[in-house]
Amino acid sequence: MKALLVLEDGFTLEGRSFTGDIETGGEVIFTTGMGGYQGILTDPAYHGQMVCMTYPLIGNYGITAEDMESTGIHCAALLVKECCRQPSNWLSTMSLPDFLAKHNKPGVEGLDTRALTRHLRLHGVMRGVVSTGEMDVQVLRERALALPTAQGSNFAIQVAALEPYAWIDNKIKEVRLAADGSYAWRGTGLPLVVYDYGVNWSSLRLLTRAGFEPLVVPSMFSAAQAKATGAQGVFLSSGPGDPAALGDAISVARELVTLFPVAGVGLGYQLLAHALGARTARLQFGHHGCNYPVKDLDSGRIEISSQNHVFHVLQDDLPADVEVMHINLNDKTIEGLRHKTLPVIGLQYQPGALAEPDDSDHLFCRFRRMVDEAAKV
Repeated sequence: MKALLVLEDGFTLEGRSFTGDIETGGEVIFTTGMGGYQGILTDPAYHGQMVCMTYPLIGNYGITAEDMESTGIHCAALLVKECCRQPSNWLSTMSLPDFLAKHNKPGVEGLDTRALTRHLRLHGVMRGVVSTGEMDVQVLRERALALPTAQGSNFAIQVAALEPYAWIDNKIKEVRLAADGSYAWRGTGLPLVVYDYGVNWSSLRLLTRAGFEPLVVPSMFSAAQAKATGAQGVFLSSGPGDPAALGDAISVARELVTLFPVAGVGLGYQLLAHALGARTARLQFGHHGCNYPVKDLDSGRIEISSQNHVFHVLQDDLPADVEVMHINLNDKTIEGLRHKTLPVIGLQYQPGALAEPDDSDHLFCRFRRMVDEAAKV
């Protein structure tokens, strides 16, 4: 079935829908991974984005239970050169087209993904609409221009948890806090409150592996509520949207760093940076995908990272009590920060992503040591 993709500047590509009749829109980004498409689709940090996979053949290993990053699909659409309909993988439970159809999400193939990627690299991320019904380019362009952009948008509120839940045996379990706000910790690890701005399950798995017992809470959980749970540390999760648009969350984070050891990744790291007095700005086309080289300035070690972000922390006016830990070797943007006196640490990239080696798991172990040391004081 013919499908038309139109960007807000009028750039147009023709492809084919492999999920039936569609019309949807969102900011169009490209990601460089050869695999990892299931993690991308189900990671809440990709909420509302139409994702172009630069590798030409997508779907060849199907869908597996182990690769889920949440309960559903958060991308607005998947854009590929060729979709594999008959996967070869003994762990696969269904094909990529069936998975998209199950969650009522569009998939488009036959697109010139190289041309689309080049256009986005030259002109930056922009909004787009894909449709199998409307074929008038000007109409679709106007619809694209009417869509919200990530700049100034609080998308995290659309994917964050509404109620607290526990992460037990790699599964979500609903929980209730006591009337006084305390929580009956199971004693399986260090008590940790995880603020959910769009948390992915990889982070919860790695926090558990590092010896924490995660209690996931809504994004607007107050610092006083976090204290009442009896937690010994706080983790700020990744998520979608503009960190500067989350003013209330920044205020909460500003209070949290005075009460707890705090770590953050992705959007959570950006919120931490704002809370400490730094600023963020938008990149032209962002960092999306894998094999991004990141240098640890302490050890000189080069990590191979997985990334998904459009915003970054500005280095020019970092507060004097905040120092850079990691830099991106491609464009020299900041990838990690820490406070010089407070037990606060954050990474821009995604430690332990499913499509990557375990190069970056050290964040969780380092954070564990910070919490242990704070408990001794």
